[in-house]
Amino acid sequence: MPTRTSFLLPQISCPFTVSYHPNGDAVAAASDKWFEGGSYHFTEAKRRRLYGLKAGQLTAYCYNDADDNRLRVVCDFLNILFHLDDLSDNLSTRDTVAFSDVVMNALTSPHAYRIILPSGTKLPEAEPEASRIVRDFWGRCIADMAPGVQARFCENMNAFLKSLEAESKSRSDDSLPSIAEFMPLRRDNSGCRPCFDLLEYSCGIELPDFVMDDPSITLLSDCANDFIALTNDIFSYNVEQSRGDTYNLVVMVMKSFKLDLQGAVDHIGNKCRETLELFQATKASLPSWNVEVDKDVALYIKGLEDWMSGSLHWSLFVSERYFPPSTLKDGVVTLLPQRARSNAA
Repeated sequence: MPTRTSFLLPQISCPFTVSYHPNGDAVAAASDKWFEGGSYHFTEAKRRRLYGLKAGQLTAYCYNDADDNRLRVVCDFLNILFHLDDLSDNLSTRDTVAFSDVVMNALTSPHAYRIILPSGTKLPEAEPEASRIVRDFWGRCIADMAPGVQARFCENMNAFLKSLEAESKSRSDDSLPSIAEFMPLRRDNSGCRPCFDLLEYSCGIELPDFVMDDPSITLLSDCANDFIALTNDIFSYNVEQSRGDTYNLVVMVMKSFKLDLQGAVDHIGNKCRETLELFQATKASLPSWNVEVDKDVALYIKGLEDWMSGSLHWSLFVSERYFPPSTLKDGVVTLLPQRARSNAA
């Protein structure tokens, strides 16, 4: 039963089957060891977060048909993605921009660390840790990733990093975008777009640009992205409110529609259900291209469905990222105590 110190999770039923890669646990464990070994500053607290996160298990749910080698590469990326997201939460706007330069430099120069960027920007003489782990992952990934998928991945990673800069500025300015402004930003900020590019990589396919640019495929991708982002904002609200973070749709809905916490959560839960309905209706009216393209499109759409069902299951029942011990019981989330947060400039 919800109270002023708790809220009830909305009933969100995802119609897609939850599947898990048969070698998911072993590949996830290897990825965690790789990530831990790549850090010079791996404290006991960071170690607990890494192994409580279970990013490799998320990968095994969402890329359950990949071969072991490609699953491992994607596992490594998911560990990196969560790490980048967490790091950016504690950076100033200026430092977030510098951080973005480091990551994009690693993607555009995977075989050697560049100190001077083509723009003339100078990076640190000593290669930052984030650069080393991104170059390690990306060098292995592009060895058998189709050129078009590589280009999309880099473009979407750049958009993700720019969205982190916008989020950092919002925090430092103590301002929030409107809901209409927030949702397009959230599609980049969720990190889903580069993850969806890795669906093609995991299947060994390259969808033509005319397919990826088709309105129906764009809508399916946006629906999957929105569903994951909407559920994530519900699930992450408790941890974020405890540290004073307001860059969350739950906060924006409360403010915009003058709802209490439960009302806002229920409102977003309804949006999740509407988004699933739109995804299924769009899939039912999908155009046909040719036999080979249609086959690859079916693999991509299955990947989107695996991401929706897999991320939902992982968030609620596997990872400790959103629900620390004793904070979730019978669908009721107990709010964590708030602690002060300083705004970085």
